[in-house]
Parts: sequence; C-alpha cells; structure tokens
Amino acid sequence: MEKNFYLRYISILLSAIILFFSISFIIIEKEDFSENENRYLEAFPELTFDKLKEGVFTKELEDYFADHFPLRDQFMNLRTSFELFIGKTEINQVYIGEDGYLIEVYQEPTNNDKIIKQINRLVESVNDADVIFMLVPTAITIYEDKLPAYVSSGKQLETLNEIYGGLSCNTIDVTEALINQKNTYPLFYRLDHHWTTYGAYVAYQEFAYNQGFTPLGLDEFQIETVTDDFKGTIYSKVHDYSKNGDEIDLAFRGSQSLSVNYVDIKKRTDTLYNYDYLNKKDMYSIFLDNIHSLVEITNESIDTNDELIVIKDSYGNSMIPFLTNHYKKIYVIDPRYYKESVSELANKNLNIKNILILYNLNTIDTDLGIGGIY
Repeated sequence: MEKNFYLRYISILLSAIILFFSISFIIIEKEDFSENENRYLEAFPELTFDKLKEGVFTKELEDYFADHFPLRDQFMNLRTSFELFIGKTEINQVYIGEDGYLIEVYQEPTNNDKIIKQINRLVESVNDADVIFMLVPTAITIYEDKLPAYVSSGKQLETLNEIYGGLSCNTIDVTEALINQKNTYPLFYRLDHHWTTYGAYVAYQEFAYNQGFTPLGLDEFQIETVTDDFKGTIYSKVHDYSKNGDEIDLAFRGSQSLSVNYVDIKKRTDTLYNYDYLNKKDMYSIFLDNIHSLVEITNESIDTNDELIVIKDSYGNSMIPFLTNHYKKIYVIDPRYYKESVSELANKNLNIKNILILYNLNTIDTDLGIGGIY
C-alpha cells in the first residue's frame, strides 16, 4: 500500500512538472535574439513536404524547442556547474584555464592555400602601396601556461609560418612581443576571444617598428576603464555564471581632432567609441561601433598626408585608436561586407601608403570575406 502511494505521488509530481513546462513553453514570450549567447535563436520552422521527407523539419523543430525551453539558461548553468564539479577541463570547445581564463580550442585550418592566393592576388593588383599582413595568435598560444595540464596549445604557429611562407608581401609576427608582455598587461580578455586594448597596443608597437616610425608610449594616452563586467563570447559558450567580468579599457589622446564616417549607415561622429554597447551583452562592439563595411577616419590635427587601408576582423577595431596618430586618413574595411575593389581604392589615391591586413588565427580560416579582398 505504501509503495503504491509513493509511485502515485511520483507520477503526480512528474505530470505536474511536465504540465508546468508545457504551459510555460506556450505562454512565455519567444525571444528572437539571445543577449547572453550573442546569437539569433531558432525561429519556428516552415512546414513543407520536402523538409518533412528529408527530416529537416524535425531537426529544425528540435532546435526551436531547445532554444526556447523555459529556464534554459539556468539549466545550462546547472549542467556546467556539474561538469566543473566532476573535474572537466573542456566544455563546448573551451578549455577551463588557470586564473579564470576560458580559452577557445584551436581548430585545424583548411583554407591556408586560399588565403595565400588571395593576399598575393591583392599584392599583384596594387601599384604603389605597401601591403602588410599581421596574423595574430590568440590566447591559446600566448597564455599557453594557463591551459589545463596535458593540454596542447594546438598548431597556431605552424599555421602562421605556413601562411607567411607563401606570401609575397611584408609580414609582421607579433607572437614574441605578446609573449614578452603577457605578465605586464592583460593582453587578452579572460571571458572573450578578443585581445584587450593592451594587446592591440603591443601589436601597434610592432607595426610602428616595421614601418620605421617611433610608436607613442602608453603613457602618452589617457586610459579609461569603462566597465568591469564584460562577459564575452567564450563566457556564453561555457555558461559558468559564477565568474566575474573583465575590464574594458579605452585609449584616448586629447590632442586629436577626429572625424569618423560610417559610410554604410551615413553616420558621422568625432569618436572611435560607441558607449551604447556598454548597456548590451556585446560590449566589445564599443570599439568602432561593431560591424561596418567601410569606416573613414580622418585626423584633422595631424601634419601628414599619408593614408592607410586596414582590412580586418574585429581585432582591428581596438588597434585603430593607436594607428590614427600616424595617418591623415584611415579606411577601415570589413571584407565580408565591402563589395568594392580594395586595389582600385589604393591605386586611385596616391596618398595611400600602406594596406594593413589584420586577422587573428581563430577567425581567418572561416572568414567569408578573405576570398574577395583584392
């Protein structure tokens, strides 16, 4: 009799839980975008005969339910807490490193030959401007000492050397400079895949030495900490909500008079930073207002006519504030969205002295824009 009572009690409890989640799923408002994961959530799939026959509809429906399940974030955090408790050192392609670092696993590249071909094509198409390529190792290489025991940093430097070896342009390797400074400044965010303002500054120094001019000292900039609660892309992959956020520091020079033209949205401003992003999950987009096909930055207070083209991924956004001190005008290009010819832009403007291609090693292999940079 007592056994039947407990079985009935458990059945009622399970039925109540299932009913609760079913009703919750129906009545809760469905979000289009996850701020925490910085991605669009699955929309309810369209039902067609072909999708049903091929099993696509079922898969899309599963993804939809998974993205909109009630208390989804809380359950993912609970799962992460359990995985950390049992000693897992890798969660969702992210290593759990020392000193609070979450470090992305490096994926083996598949497009090195394509990258080499496209950059060499740009070099051949440009008449006078000097093409410079800077490929940046990420935290898995620079902070290898923070990886879990017995974990390899991967083969980023092998990839770098293979690509550099096939290029016919000027190349800059910032690996040694970053490693030498890794205990001086926080060069990469603990919870995001980007380098910090300090990491970008070290790379700016190497660019200056390569081009034969003296970089400005860090003490010549005003450094402002604008937040200490930045929880970026890697944090969103792991779902460990116990971690404290990172600081974001911005660099300023009071002597500059800048005009920043976001060509694609026809917006002009006098600053390289958009503080609105401090109220969003994607705080790193405070640098150069996130993604734009073309940004034209003019320094009205500099005594030179030299101009620069920067073809870049998002790492370039936090290095631009240092480069503006040495060029009258900088054209910042995101090749995923810029549909014009970079070589034509360079060849028709004799003031353009340099073309800097700046990517990190985690991004370049899958970047869709690298195939059309010439």
